[in-house]
Amino acid sequence: MVKDKEFYSFLNKQLKINPDNLQLYELAFLHRSASFTSPDGSVVNNERLEFLGDAIINAVIADFLFRKFPDEREGFLTQMRSKIVNRTHLDSIASKMGLVQVVIAYATNAETMKKRICGDAFEALMGAMYLDKGYEKTHKYITGHVLKNYINLEQLAHTETDFKSRLIEWGQKYKLQVGFEAIEEYREESESSPRFSVQVTISNIPIAKGSGRSKKEAEQMASQKTLTFISTSTDFSTDALVQYLERIKEQQQQ
Repeated sequence: MVKDKEFYSFLNKQLKINPDNLQLYELAFLHRSASFTSPDGSVVNNERLEFLGDAIINAVIADFLFRKFPDEREGFLTQMRSKIVNRTHLDSIASKMGLVQVVIAYATNAETMKKRICGDAFEALMGAMYLDKGYEKTHKYITGHVLKNYINLEQLAHTETDFKSRLIEWGQKYKLQVGFEAIEEYREESESSPRFSVQVTISNIPIAKGSGRSKKEAEQMASQKTLTFISTSTDFSTDALVQYLERIKEQQQQ
């Protein structure tokens, strides 16, 4: 009873949610790493709510952007939605909301929980709210509370997230071949779904690695690291880097 009261207070005061079915919200914060088996043999965790919440969030954000930017084309709306709902951004939102305080998980450390688990819990939370309150109230919560308090639309509009395309354009400009090699697939101790690791090469020379919950996410991470390396390297300028890579390529061809 004491724990239920504390959890209800967290939902009500911290998240501004007045739950009717408290168990739904408790389930939303039960990460798959802490799953248990119910008497009927079913596995209990927040994965199904996470699946539902993901769909609800995407629908609400799409509707909001459609109305918010009536003069923008489909490409802008798609990019904005992607920026809002991508894994890194959802993890950041969940961390700001303080969800780490109530997530139940057997993570290796608190930092892992903040970065990779809380975003899942946020999706599950929205799934629980949808089942408890319905679509309209969930829509109002996301647009009136989450977007208002935790998302800077103007900043996001000017934030670049398609690092892979920019890296490919860079390679085309300097006539260098940019490659993306999936080098491994693995599972974190606290996760049931696999993670991917990708190696970026320039003229077949390994430059940077990136990892993510999908191959696309890993490619973006590796591309971002490569672009950072290119722009911040103190050893040589971009032109010198190009010349260096061209020499390596010529040596390999001999």
